[in-house]
Amino acid sequence: MAQLSINQRQAGDVAILDLDGEIRIGDSATLLRGAIRELVAGGNQKILLNLKGVRYIDSSGIGELIANFTTVNRSGGQLKLLNLTEKVQDLLVITKLLTVFDVYDNEAEALSSFK
Repeated sequence: MAQLSINQRQAGDVAILDLDGEIRIGDSATLLRGAIRELVAGGNQKILLNLKGVRYIDSSGIGELIANFTTVNRSGGQLKLLNLTEKVQDLLVITKLLTVFDVYDNEAEALSSFK
């Protein structure tokens, strides 16, 4: 069973989720969805997903990223991605989703990009 751990931290008004493991069908996708929805329900409008520790994302994981992006946008918020691994970046290029997400390699730049 693939494992995903999520460490939540706060930088000003931006909630940062440090992800470590794999985002795939089952528990890990459900865990990520729950964490994002909890933030949105709590009024967080600025969410940064740090994917530095994500080794693998399957098609369900990609779907989960898109669903979470939509959930946050519909609530008037912003969801951005940080520290994509080469594998994850290649996957987002192939699926043409790299143009959908705001992606950053530097946390300070990512944080300052939120309005």
